[in-house]
Amino acid sequence: MLTAPTQALTWCLDAAGVGPHDVDAVWVPSMRPTPAAGSWLSTEREELAAGLPEPLGSRLRLMSHHTAHVMSGYLLSGLEHAAGLVIDAGGSTLGADFGPGRERITGYELTPNRIDRVYQAMPTVLPGPRRAHHSLGHFYRNFAMRIIPPGDEAEGSLMALAAFGDPSRYRYDLQQLLHLEDEGIVRIEPLLGSADATAPVRIGGRSWTAGSVADASFEERADLAAAVQEAFCRTVIHVARHLRRITEATSLVFSGGCALNSQLNGRLAEEADFDTLFIGPAPHDAGTALGAALYGWHHQLRQPPLFVPVDAAWGPSPGLIPNTAVPAGYRLINGLGDRLIPTVADLLAGHHVVGWVEGGMEFGPRALGHRSILAHPGRTETRDRLNAIKQRAAYRPFAPAILAERAHEWFVTGGDPFMNRVARARRCRSSQIGAVVHHDGTTRLQTVSERHSGLRPLLEEFHRRAGLPMLLNTSFNTKGAPILKDAELAVHAAADLGLDAVAINDSLLVSDKLSI
Repeated sequence: MLTAPTQALTWCLDAAGVGPHDVDAVWVPSMRPTPAAGSWLSTEREELAAGLPEPLGSRLRLMSHHTAHVMSGYLLSGLEHAAGLVIDAGGSTLGADFGPGRERITGYELTPNRIDRVYQAMPTVLPGPRRAHHSLGHFYRNFAMRIIPPGDEAEGSLMALAAFGDPSRYRYDLQQLLHLEDEGIVRIEPLLGSADATAPVRIGGRSWTAGSVADASFEERADLAAAVQEAFCRTVIHVARHLRRITEATSLVFSGGCALNSQLNGRLAEEADFDTLFIGPAPHDAGTALGAALYGWHHQLRQPPLFVPVDAAWGPSPGLIPNTAVPAGYRLINGLGDRLIPTVADLLAGHHVVGWVEGGMEFGPRALGHRSILAHPGRTETRDRLNAIKQRAAYRPFAPAILAERAHEWFVTGGDPFMNRVARARRCRSSQIGAVVHHDGTTRLQTVSERHSGLRPLLEEFHRRAGLPMLLNTSFNTKGAPILKDAELAVHAAADLGLDAVAINDSLLVSDKLSI
């Protein structure tokens, strides 16, 4: 039974200052994967509508999951003619137009008034009642579960571990599992392209299962991770180049859960033959809500596209720190006003780790300078301390946020405002920013423009004090929890994590060990 997200809906209406009767259209991405033929749209719609106040329920319409994904990028990109690529584990059921199966890899040609689906990965019929599903999202996840020990975030850890491996060791084995054909076609061997993550995979004389991760050495796991990442990137680039040929577009909008793979995105920007790559602030499933709303705004209500964002601070403000919330071992300094940014910049220049809670919470999976943990990027010891604080694998890297106009001085390739792609650091600069440069010389780079509301003034002040135009920026949350929402959660999280300080509005919670 599907249920509507009523609490989130209530907050959105309240934040906009409108009521249900002020809403002209309600669009929702379809998520039902295995419908009965001919009845799925009406059934899903009825279940969702039942949880909405009127007249929202009667105005609700469903759209394709992948179309909502691509709209979440395209209608924020400012682009005219673009190819759109959506890759994830699986989206809506394809229905009569395409036959049995779900959306897995979908290509679009996009213009302001048209959305043309020009490419669709299809399942392969096998002997008997079975089909091989060619889902790159499942392919990557299946290997991540066989390579990364339980307790670590599988997909992100695989991407990080790949930097330590040699892909040539298992390259041939991966080529036998993932086949690229003409017209952008992708074929994945049965089971690995579906949600079945239990069957053993025989590679390099070893049977790889989720239960046998500990049997493989770090080097073996790193080499397989590198081969998987290489094969994954090669496949996405193969499809993207096909879209470039058939659409003749010079810009690409990439979305879906696989668009969270920042290492892939860095290669895609360089190798897929497009002049421009745009990835929105929430390319994963949460962004489909945004894409559905933008579709209704532009294509149904005929309103002009919105501005191109450089930030995503669209969520709740933190509110005030409750007087009863100050934890043992900390003291609260209120009313700092204009002194807050210089004080925090001094702490960061002194290599202290500071929580930063400012303005609206980010929409999307990345902390972009509103619910962040910040640190000096210069020492590898800081990276090690933060990995211990956040209970992550020691090989996991951290990302920098940099003044946009300074990025070319430090990096050979570009980042983006939403921290969605890796950039290659200049070798002559890498030693100065050891906390944010990964083992392979790359880093997931957030560029902070003058229009960024939350982090820009602090970056400028830190630059004046430390001579570095960037800060280490990671999400403010405890292990397994979402990015925190408000001031009270921030105070408790700061104490749980053992941060040196946390800035909230114009207040500063400081460890008793520090003198300010």
